[in-house]
Amino acid sequence: MPVDHQPTATALSRLPPDCPLGGPGWCAAAASILEATAAKPGNVHPGASFDDLAYADFVAAGLAIAPAIERAARQPLGRTILDAVRASRSVTRSNANLGIVLLIAPLATAAEPQDVDGVLDRLTTADAENVWQAIALATPGGMGRSSRDDLHGPAPTDLRAAMRLAAPRDTIARLWAEGYAGLFAGPVHDLAAELAAGRPVLDAVIRCQLGQLARQPDTLIARRHGTAVAAAVSRGAADVLAAGSGWRTAAARFDATLRAPRRLNPGTTADLVAAAVYILLRDGRLPHDHIDGAIRSVPFSDSTPA
Repeated sequence: MPVDHQPTATALSRLPPDCPLGGPGWCAAAASILEATAAKPGNVHPGASFDDLAYADFVAAGLAIAPAIERAARQPLGRTILDAVRASRSVTRSNANLGIVLLIAPLATAAEPQDVDGVLDRLTTADAENVWQAIALATPGGMGRSSRDDLHGPAPTDLRAAMRLAAPRDTIARLWAEGYAGLFAGPVHDLAAELAAGRPVLDAVIRCQLGQLARQPDTLIARRHGTAVAAAVSRGAADVLAAGSGWRTAAARFDATLRAPRRLNPGTTADLVAAAVYILLRDGRLPHDHIDGAIRSVPFSDSTPA
């Protein structure tokens, strides 16, 4: 995959005119790119790839979903999610951002972030069908099987009820089922506090990930490797934060343990971080010009991933 060593900020400037600076589409793309740019332990970033996903995939996917997210307030939520996933899958080799879409689309649909619960209460059977189709299209790994409302079966008639069934094994489903209070009290609060303390943006994003991971085991890791492994990863994140001024060195060691001898990817936690970045971009607590400063020197692919 050829890489064009232009700044990633240039990628944001390539968004279409109907995704203006500061709008929901622009913020979704910027949040996706910033989250992937930060060298969060265990996740893809410019210096670390997976066999089926690289940093360029996340940049491409973030840009791809912007037009659908921009339209979110003017169309049904299920349609927004399906449109965004279709756009993302057209430019990536595998699922790069289904979780991000599922978290951000309701926020973009709501008149205010606190209105998300009302958006989710108004879901229709058509929304359920579109969301089920989007999940099937994204082909996420590690979802497991369920005796009711299984992702491999027909769409449920009550999507929020289906999310309640999935809530014990998936944090994103739990937020859909119970409301976004946990997102605001956790990652959003943490990221805002790190920025208010004067942390550089990318450091703040990394520490937000560590804080969320220490607070709550990653459900992707739990489904793939078991709850004991997920709990051990959470303890590792807490140890990094407890390292004080040496946290960066501790984070590098922690990262190595998540990549070998087996891949322990805290992918759900990364999605929560992206949603927190989106919220702070939308409400102005993360100034838009900070994005360019954080990711200006990072190379990105100027071609569609094969």
